[in-house]
Amino acid sequence: MGRRYGQLGIEERCEIARRRGAGQSIRQIAASLDRAASSVARELKRNATSSGGYRPVYAGEQAKARRWSGSKLLRRPDLQALVLDRLSRGWSPQEVAGRLAREEGRPVISHESIYRFIAAQIARTKDYSWRLYLPRGKSKRGWRGHSGGSSVKHIQGRVSIALRPPSVADRVDPGHWEADLMLFATYGQAVLALHERTSRLIVIVRQPSKAAAPLVATIEDLLRPLPPSLRQTMTFDNGTEFAFHHRLGKTLGIETFFCDPRSPWQKGGVENAIGRLRRFLPRKTDLAVLQRTQILRLARLYNHTPRKCLDFQTPAEVFSQLLHFKRETTFPPARE
Repeated sequence: MGRRYGQLGIEERCEIARRRGAGQSIRQIAASLDRAASSVARELKRNATSSGGYRPVYAGEQAKARRWSGSKLLRRPDLQALVLDRLSRGWSPQEVAGRLAREEGRPVISHESIYRFIAAQIARTKDYSWRLYLPRGKSKRGWRGHSGGSSVKHIQGRVSIALRPPSVADRVDPGHWEADLMLFATYGQAVLALHERTSRLIVIVRQPSKAAAPLVATIEDLLRPLPPSLRQTMTFDNGTEFAFHHRLGKTLGIETFFCDPRSPWQKGGVENAIGRLRRFLPRKTDLAVLQRTQILRLARLYNHTPRKCLDFQTPAEVFSQLLHFKRETTFPPARE
C-alpha cells in the first residue's frame, strides 16, 4: 500500500513554530514530526505571515480558506434556484431537502446546508429580506417564549383533553381534528383553521367575527360531507369562540375536547399549521381587501407542501388516500 497523507493539525503547527523559532532546519523539524521535509517546507512557504513569520493559528486559517470552495448552493446555481423557488412557496428547508431526496432517490442537500446558506447571505450582505425564505421569517435561529391563556369556567360541557381516547395521540387513526382561530390587528377579523391530525390537512375559512354560533355552523358545513369515520373528535383551546362546541356532537356525532388552561401546545398540529400560515397571513393583514380565492390558494399551497412527518408526501396526497380507502371499505357489497 502507498503512503497515506493527512493535513497538519494545530499541535503539529505549534511544534513547527516552536522548533522554527529555536533555529532548527526544515529537515530537523520534519524528522521530529515524522513528516516529509517537502511538507514542512510547503507549509512554511504557503502559510507564513506577510512579514515572513509563522503563527500556528493564522497558518491553520490560511489552509482552511484555500480548501473551502463555497457552499453547494453557491457552486450550483441551478440547485440554488430550485431551492429558493421552493422556499418562496412556503416550504421549510427540511421539506425541500426531504422532497429532493425522495424525487432523486438519494440525498441532494441537507436542510442544515440550506439554513447556513441563508444565514451566510444575511451576514454577508446585511440584507435581512433573505430571512423571508424561512418558514418563521427569523434572522436568528432559536425559540422565543410567549405567555397567554384563558379561563375555562365560561365553557359549558367542557371535557378535558385528558379524557380524550389515547388512540388519538398516535395519529394512526384518522378523523381526529384540531381547531383554532387566527386573529388579526383589525378587531373582529378572524380566520378559522381546522387541522386533521393524521394527514396534516388544513382547512381555512374567513369568519365574520369571533362569535361562537356562526363559527360552529361553519365547522358543521365543512365537515358534514365527510364520512363519520373521518370526523370523530375535535380538540379546541379555551377561547369563548368555541363555547357552542356541544352542537357538533348533536349534529355530526363529533366528540369535543379542550386543552388544559394555558396549554395550546396540546393541539400542536393546528398551532404549527397556523405558524406556517402566518408567513402569508401576518397579523397586520387586512382581510377586508383579501379575496376568498386568495385564502383558498394559501390552503392549497399548504396542503401541497411535502412534510417530513409524512415521509415527504403532501397532506393532500395522504388525505386523498384516507378518503379513497374509507369510501372503498364502506361501499355496499355486490349482491349475489
